[in-house]
Amino acid sequence: MSTSSDDNSPRHGGGKKYKGVRRRKWGKWVSEIRVPGTPERMWLGSYTTAEAAAVAHDVAFYCLRGDSSPQNLNFHPLQLPAGAGAGMSPRSVQRAASDAGLATDARLIDSTPAGNAATPHESSWQQQQTRSSLKSDEFFDISVEDYL
Repeated sequence: MSTSSDDNSPRHGGGKKYKGVRRRKWGKWVSEIRVPGTPERMWLGSYTTAEAAAVAHDVAFYCLRGDSSPQNLNFHPLQLPAGAGAGMSPRSVQRAASDAGLATDARLIDSTPAGNAATPHESSWQQQQTRSSLKSDEFFDISVEDYL
C-alpha cells in the first residue's frame, strides 16, 4: 500500500506514520483495512486527526484478527469499545471502529486550546474550515450509521 506511506510522509506534511491510515489532498485522514481471507477492503471512515484514523484501524484489526499480532497495532495496549471483540459481523466491526475513531477525534479536538482543531501541517484555509465546522453541535453527534 504505497499510497499510505507516501501520503503520510514528512514531505506531505505528515508526522508519525500509522498503519492503515492515509492523508487526503485536502487534509482529512482516512482509514481502511483488508478483510482477512478476501481481497476486499473495509472502509473505516474519514477523520480530522491521524490518531483517530489509527484508532479506528486498530479496533477493526483487533475485531477481525484478534490479539494474535499486537505488533501490527498502532497503539498498544488497545482500549476497545464496549462490546467489541472477535467474531463480530463486518458491519459491526465497521461501526465499532468508526465510533472509536470519531470519539478519539472529538476528544482530541476538544482538548486543543481555544477550540483550534487544526494540526500544525494544515493550511490557514483548513484551520478556518475546521473551526467553522466546530460551531455546529451536531458535529459530534454522528455515527457510521449516518453513512450506511
